Amino acid sequence: MIDRYDWQSLLKEKVYTTFPEASIKPVIGITGNYGDLTCKLAEGYYKSVLKAGGVPIIIPPLADTDVIINTLEQIDGLILSGGGDYDPHYAGEEPDPKLGEINEERDLPELFITQLAYNRQIPMLGICRGIQTLAMSLGGRVKQDITDIATLNHSQQEERNVPTHSVIIEKDSTLFQLYPQLKPLHVNSFHHQAVCDCGEKFRVVAKSEDGIIEAMESREFKHIIGVQWHPECLDDGLPLFEWLVGEASMFRKTIQLHQRILTLDTHCDTPMFFPQGVDFGSRDPKLLVDLHKMTEGHQDATIMVAYLPQPTDHPTAFADDIFDKIEAFVQKNSDYLRIARTPADLYTNKQNGRKSIMLGIENGHALDGQIENLRHFAQRGIVYMTLCHNGDNDICDSAKGNNTHGGISDFGKDVVREMNRLGIMVDLSHAAEKSFYDALEISQQPIVCSHSSCRALCDHPRNLTDDQMRALAAKGGVMQVTLYHGFLRLDGEATLLDAMKHLDHAIEVMGIDHVGLGTDFDGDGGVRGLANSAELLHFTRQLLNRRYSEEDIQKIWGGNFLRVMNQVQSVRG
Repeated sequence: MIDRYDWQSLLKEKVYTTFPEASIKPVIGITGNYGDLTCKLAEGYYKSVLKAGGVPIIIPPLADTDVIINTLEQIDGLILSGGGDYDPHYAGEEPDPKLGEINEERDLPELFITQLAYNRQIPMLGICRGIQTLAMSLGGRVKQDITDIATLNHSQQEERNVPTHSVIIEKDSTLFQLYPQLKPLHVNSFHHQAVCDCGEKFRVVAKSEDGIIEAMESREFKHIIGVQWHPECLDDGLPLFEWLVGEASMFRKTIQLHQRILTLDTHCDTPMFFPQGVDFGSRDPKLLVDLHKMTEGHQDATIMVAYLPQPTDHPTAFADDIFDKIEAFVQKNSDYLRIARTPADLYTNKQNGRKSIMLGIENGHALDGQIENLRHFAQRGIVYMTLCHNGDNDICDSAKGNNTHGGISDFGKDVVREMNRLGIMVDLSHAAEKSFYDALEISQQPIVCSHSSCRALCDHPRNLTDDQMRALAAKGGVMQVTLYHGFLRLDGEATLLDAMKHLDHAIEVMGIDHVGLGTDFDGDGGVRGLANSAELLHFTRQLLNRRYSEEDIQKIWGGNFLRVMNQVQSVRG
């Protein structure tokens, strides 16, 4: 037996005699309390994290955003710990006479860190004050004092490990899954404030018998739970910490996968917001895709299209103006962003730590009836052109058109052939079914549907039938599932899970080599759980949950689309 004071021998026994020196575990940051010029933390928090299999670190209450962001880059999960009252001025309220002692040193740092962790999809557990932090930061409300509405004692005098009242948990909640045998769940209680409105981002999943909100969870497929009690003090509190450590482990696995693969969204309409004076380099609430959100979602690239409504005066110049504006904001952010023309450009940009924008055209109306404009746009660097939009044009009939040509027009046939010669992918999203089959027959290269979904699951003319999907795959093409709610389901709210159902169906019909994701962000695309580029990590997590291999995930995340792009570009004339 080694002498406990012989620390060198202990270190050798525990570390130096094996390799690797330690197993890699999720790092869980815990916000530190503050008092008497000291950052401190009750032992229950960090010992519970350790027991749950995580590595605890204490985060000091600093409002320096550089410190916070660098900290978030190092952690896999976040615990918002308990403590004193919030200054109600942060909620635009005047202090209640029964307001307790506020902790000015903590308030702003924790509001900052909660919002920034939320943006990055970092799993969070809010405890006591922590559930109130979630509400204060993310659109809810906190009642400064509940004594006038509570009939139970929520500020117990008993020891912290003594449960004093029960909470009723909603059966369809994560919390219920963590405590399936405990109905109701008995908890401790040390507060005179409580969440009174959880806001749109959360749903209430537990209340005490007197109606006080005791727990809430994210309703956006984010991995966030807030509880009003102190589980770190209770004998049955460990499941919450095990949940957080498990989610943190999955979060890190997802981030590491994104570091290895290239992630390409094949269709976004961000230029539609240019007239509103948006700034791609800012985290603009009007945009679903900007440099901040791409970074938060670990997204490498997107194909940004020049969309043309019909009619458009001077359509070729209209498209050129959009491309000019894209190139201008890329140049403005050139340390972090580049235009890519080829798949090789995408990989080079990723290797150099830069995001990529590829150019596309949505609606062949941009040619203004002049086939020579195709070469002009090829020189500008477009990688595909969607032949039509929501209306027939001089190239082909639209899925929402009037069967003007009975498919692809004579001019449209020449356009498809010229696109083949110039190395521009033919995109048949929005095309009528007859136009689709005509293009398959005319094109000497595989075609793509940059943002479409499955008609078998949502009977909309914009979606592809199973027969179309099989024909597309047979010719080597790809279909990119889109996130426009009306193409995912005809009734009710579409969510991330609906998008995954369409992807699963497409894989079943076409095979893994012919599918991908084209979000249609900023063109009315985006659903709960995949609301913007920052949330694209949720898509990858769903793929991992379905046990797709890394090779298959890379195919879905742009590899299939880039295979077609490489083939089409290889025969440029």
